Amino acid sequence: MERICVYCGSKRGSDPVYAEAARELGLLMGERGLGLVYGGASVGLMGVIADAVLEAGGEVIGVIPRFLQQKEVAHHGLTQLHVVDGMHARKALMADLSDAFIALPGGLGTLEELFEMLTWGQLDMHAKPCGALNVEDYYTPLAHFLDQTVRAGFVRQEHRRLLTIDDSPELLLRRLEELFQMAQ
Repeated sequence: MERICVYCGSKRGSDPVYAEAARELGLLMGERGLGLVYGGASVGLMGVIADAVLEAGGEVIGVIPRFLQQKEVAHHGLTQLHVVDGMHARKALMADLSDAFIALPGGLGTLEELFEMLTWGQLDMHAKPCGALNVEDYYTPLAHFLDQTVRAGFVRQEHRRLLTIDDSPELLLRRLEELFQMAQ
């Protein structure tokens, strides 16, 4: 595994623990030689994790739509910054450049990106592991909801297992690395 796509908020959230978790994950990734692929912004948790990976000497590839770059939220200190025409092109390029996916806390965009990768995994469009860092139980309600989709007969258990959730950045990275190796 060489690069992980991290989906996260363009805001820092209401509790400093979210930014602390983003920084911890970024430092771990950089120290392990894992590159970051992300949305290319300098703001919110996106900026925090990019800065942490860079601080640890890691590669950071941003992918940002032109309209967001023009709003001056693009991070200009990255290893690479790809400017694309829209959100669909952004998500496709981020997926192509990545070996795994992690969702940090975030809003609707973060959830949409995570669910698209889970859906693509369910449809066998990729076999890349997907995880969520459960900072302060942020993703616990989502885990319960996904369990409910299985009980209600809308999602198979094998597809529910496509999302690995852990509250430790260290353990989450280890689990995703193991899943990546198993898929090879």
